Amino acid sequence: MGVKQKVIEGFQKIFGEKPAILVRAPGRVNLIGEHTDYNDGFVLPMAINRAAWIALRPRDDRRLQIYSLDYQETAEFSLDDLHKGEGWVEYIKGVANELNFARLQVKGWDGVLGGDVPNGAGLSSSAAVEMAAARAFAAVSGFNWEPARMAQIGQRAENHWVGVNCGIMDQMASAAAQAGHALFLDCRSLEYEQVPLPNEVVVVVMDTSTRRGLVDSAYNERRAQCEAAANFFGVPALRDVSLEEFQAKRDELKNTVMRRARHVITENQRVLDAVAAMRAGDSQILGHLFNESHASLRDDFEVTNEALNQIVAAAQRQSACYGARMTGAGFGGCAVALVEREKADAFISAASKEYRRHSGLEALFYISQAAEGAGLVAQ
Repeated sequence: MGVKQKVIEGFQKIFGEKPAILVRAPGRVNLIGEHTDYNDGFVLPMAINRAAWIALRPRDDRRLQIYSLDYQETAEFSLDDLHKGEGWVEYIKGVANELNFARLQVKGWDGVLGGDVPNGAGLSSSAAVEMAAARAFAAVSGFNWEPARMAQIGQRAENHWVGVNCGIMDQMASAAAQAGHALFLDCRSLEYEQVPLPNEVVVVVMDTSTRRGLVDSAYNERRAQCEAAANFFGVPALRDVSLEEFQAKRDELKNTVMRRARHVITENQRVLDAVAAMRAGDSQILGHLFNESHASLRDDFEVTNEALNQIVAAAQRQSACYGARMTGAGFGGCAVALVEREKADAFISAASKEYRRHSGLEALFYISQAAEGAGLVAQ
């Protein structure tokens, strides 16, 4: 049974009637543009066909009651009396708090939440929950669904309520994606364009079965190093430094800061080149950019781990693979491969065996279609 049916049946069981509204919001995988978002740069994520779902009905008051299928527990709170706590419901509370702060007249609802975005894999399960909650509030409260504004609401919920210092990419991909396309996003202006994926390829997400450890301290350290490099060049962010400017002054930087800056500056260019390659339908160039991105993340930004390097190498050795790279913050989680559509099953079988042989771990592979962003769904 799919998640859609599970949340509908769960709602009927708990509330004794069919849900009035059904919403879904997808997870995302970033095709290219890693650690560029907080440097005001460019990213190229796509929404995946795994999502958070909420079946719900409106209430007459400003209370919210929601049951999580994954955690098998109910949470209740008042929209007029929000307090921080712990656990899955904090993402929904955070969204409610930011909608209140934005002076949108939000109403209460009863709901059942379920999803199939793997937790902790770097596929943005939290952003999917935030955007599903925002879509639910919009549906019962009657305010317009504006993807960029709702993405900012979700980001602020995660930054200020949950306490995770994330960029805007995850929420934007979940809110604004279009089926069959990647989302080319300028993280400074929040302007975005839909870029079609080449027809002959599929994106294969490869979960190493390792989870990120010590990510917060390493992430904050990388941000500080990028800010130090931007300060050296006298610009607001590394997005404002050209490759020529960097090459002219790179020797004046400390080696570690230099390498961090080199990754961000070259990665921004790779995103622009990837968009051009996709528009031209050139999977060979796109795959080459994937490979270059991984090498830069491994050697200059130093955010891979052994499992990520092993799974990327296993993928790159397959003839059906145009290119592969780690995706997400790093230190574990997922990689992504660009694979010939007709040979995807054979690719998964061969890469899985090779990864198991080198790492001793069992990877999970998902053939991912580029999905539609958050929306209402017919029952």
